[in-house]
Amino acid sequence: MLFQQPDMLMMDAHDLIMPVVAEMEQSNSEGEDIHGRMRTGGDADEVENHEYDGDGGSGDEEQDGTGSQAGKGKRKRYHRHTQQQIQLMEAFFKECPHPDDKQRKELCKRLGLVPLQVKFWFQNKRTQMKAQNERHENTNLRAENEKLQAENGRYREALGTTSCPNCGGPAAIGEISFDEHHTRLENAHLREEIDRLSSIAAKYVGGGGNKVSSDYPMLSQPDHVAPPPTDQLGFGNNSSYGQGSADMYNVAGDILRSISGPPTEEIKPMMIELAVRAMEEFLRMAHSGEPLWVPGINGATGTTLCEQEYIKAFPRGLGPRLPGFRLEASRETAVVIMNHISLVQILMDVNQWSTLFSGIVSRAMTLEVLSTGVAGNYNGALQVMTAEFEIPSPLVPSRESHFVRYCKQHSDGIWAVVDVSIDGLRPSPAMRCRRRPSGCLIHEMPNGYSKVTWIEHVEVDDSGVHNLYKPLINSALGFGAKRWVGALDRQCERLASVMATNVPTNIVNSIEGRKSMLKLAERMVMSFSAGVSGSTAHRWTTLSGNLADNVRIMTRKSVDDPGRPPGIVLSAATSFWLPVPPKAVFDFLRDENSRNQWDILSNGGVIQEMAHFANGRETGNCVSLLRVHNANSSQSTMLILQESYSDPTASFIVYAPVDIMSMNVVINGGDPDNVALLPSGFAILPDGSPVQSHEPGSKPTSAGSLLTIAFQILVDSIPTAKISLGSIATVNNLINCTVERIKDVILPESQPRDFW
Repeated sequence: MLFQQPDMLMMDAHDLIMPVVAEMEQSNSEGEDIHGRMRTGGDADEVENHEYDGDGGSGDEEQDGTGSQAGKGKRKRYHRHTQQQIQLMEAFFKECPHPDDKQRKELCKRLGLVPLQVKFWFQNKRTQMKAQNERHENTNLRAENEKLQAENGRYREALGTTSCPNCGGPAAIGEISFDEHHTRLENAHLREEIDRLSSIAAKYVGGGGNKVSSDYPMLSQPDHVAPPPTDQLGFGNNSSYGQGSADMYNVAGDILRSISGPPTEEIKPMMIELAVRAMEEFLRMAHSGEPLWVPGINGATGTTLCEQEYIKAFPRGLGPRLPGFRLEASRETAVVIMNHISLVQILMDVNQWSTLFSGIVSRAMTLEVLSTGVAGNYNGALQVMTAEFEIPSPLVPSRESHFVRYCKQHSDGIWAVVDVSIDGLRPSPAMRCRRRPSGCLIHEMPNGYSKVTWIEHVEVDDSGVHNLYKPLINSALGFGAKRWVGALDRQCERLASVMATNVPTNIVNSIEGRKSMLKLAERMVMSFSAGVSGSTAHRWTTLSGNLADNVRIMTRKSVDDPGRPPGIVLSAATSFWLPVPPKAVFDFLRDENSRNQWDILSNGGVIQEMAHFANGRETGNCVSLLRVHNANSSQSTMLILQESYSDPTASFIVYAPVDIMSMNVVINGGDPDNVALLPSGFAILPDGSPVQSHEPGSKPTSAGSLLTIAFQILVDSIPTAKISLGSIATVNNLINCTVERIKDVILPESQPRDFW
């Protein structure tokens, strides 16, 4: 071949590496070829490529004016490719700009060129294409730059002619550019936010760092609820609640109004700050006395908030008042039989919390966990939650609220759990309740007891409440702190009775059987509470009739639920007033000896109590298993499971017919979750008009009672069946007859019967 001749082997190495160097150089963007000469044409085929004359002849030799370079062993000649060669290489370049050795050899055979000629042509072509692209890009950038400069000039001219809206003087920014000025303002604002959040996090969570993310456990977002604490925990740093300034509450009001839309990374720090400031306000209110808190109506409702004193102490609170909403705030203190750590665990676990307060919380869920706490417990835990709070009557709409729940340990044995609403977190045009700082302050007491101070502070639109229940709601007994503490105290007693080891001497003779029966009764009560309220999940229909349009019905399908019989379940409920104290109504309805006077299903039979489990210090707080002896038959035809319980704000009697074989399994310690139940019962509330007793030292009692009756009946075992008018009429007659029987027994003959 041509390159194997001696003259070729003696070529200068500089000429051999120049093409490769030229391709790597960035300076060739000005249109130089691989030898550094300026191109004369626009295409690579017009650039002269050199090839080496293997025979050492002069060929088409180019010499300078003196001819001093003639006669040397290295000679060059320049060759212009033919049009056919150019077209073939152009076509190949479009398909493959970087041919390998094999492809170049094939081109050499087809074009009659040597490999270096083909290699140099492709190098020149790539360099030329790169230069063309760069020139095109530079042209576009130059045009864009000119456009931006013109626009910037217009903005500068506009800024120079602006005036201050306050004083009318010039508002020119000066020599600083608009972008620089805006950036400086934004940076200053961010620095203020970081400093404020850092100081708050350091104060309430512990430590003295400079960044919120390092001091406050807010970055992790697990899908589960925070881990349950144990009795041997290493608590975080303690801090006193202190006295906040008025500026703090002004800032918090702005934060509350600024939160809108779903919780994003930008508003999570504001949620944290809002929760911390809510904790500050809650603690101040929990430790304050008169004149901020004043006795309720005749002392029956604990203490209520004096609105004028609240405005003085907290000029703006956490945001402005909602127009048209009524302020409702109360406080109650009690000692309960539960360890303070266990109580904190229940309050921070949405499932345990909704179960413990099943008579108040109809639905609840955790939307997001912003912080799981520190040191393995709930100290610093922060959750975004939603819940519905109910009154056991379809005549009172439930209160739905979206809020942040914040838990903090303030010293050894002192914990606080506080809620505060976040407007806009889940936007709803039908928002009717806002929770201002509300919650529970827990003090550890000896022997496993805890002292609880509960505050309920809400703004509410209660225009949908029936007139029958407005006195109760306005007295703060319906949703107030006294009801929460009463339910907590009773449930703590119930939990203590479950853990008792004494076995009663009746048909249930084992601890396992006792626990199974109490667990079944708990599920029965929860099912009754969930089905009797005015929750948004229920669609009550009003029936016309003898009860002044107060009977509400609702249908539900039961499918694949082992705790309910399959089919169509018809629920019916009504509420009415009785001029009798709640305790008298409760004692009458829970007594098995008087049951046949109002219970149509017992058909006048004799009621026998087969098992009895006390679950509270009050006489009527118990779980019973009743047997109904039919008067027309010598055989026992029915078993009834019943739980009755009472606290200062509410009383319940809940019962359900049960299968004998299923109860035998439960009595022997079997699983109670597979027992099908359709609970019915009564909810008794005070009417909200207390009467002061004349006996010294006695507590005031209510003059009347608000009684709600609720029945659940399986009308068809096929879930797809339709409800007949006959079934509705049967349930309506059942409620009418029950109401009339109760009135006939409880009320004297001279008392009118037509009140509701």
